[in-house]
Amino acid sequence: MVIAVVALIFGVLLGVFILIPRNRKSAQTEKAYSNENRIKASKTFSKAEVSLHNKRTDCWIIIKDKVYDVTSYVEEHPGGDAILAHAGDDSTEGFFGPQHATRVFDMIGDFYIADLKQ
Repeated sequence: MVIAVVALIFGVLLGVFILIPRNRKSAQTEKAYSNENRIKASKTFSKAEVSLHNKRTDCWIIIKDKVYDVTSYVEEHPGGDAILAHAGDDSTEGFFGPQHATRVFDMIGDFYIADLKQ
């Protein structure tokens, strides 16, 4: 009987550990991430600085005076190398073209690094 109770308790604890999400961020991690975003938001780059990032392996674009590092997305871009047409330059017109679905507007924020220096 004691073995059955111990096995039941062990099973419940094991089940709780398996079901609890593992990707919870600690308060300190959240604070560090928040500070990183604030630092990024305070940076600005000139158009000349952005123009240096014009390769497949280092691709920045400008959309509505905001700078985005899309290097990690270049290979995944559904339009192939079209994303490279304005690498290091203003991509606002192409970005808001009919070929982009609403989903792309939601995900571009993940690539934001700074504002464009006026």
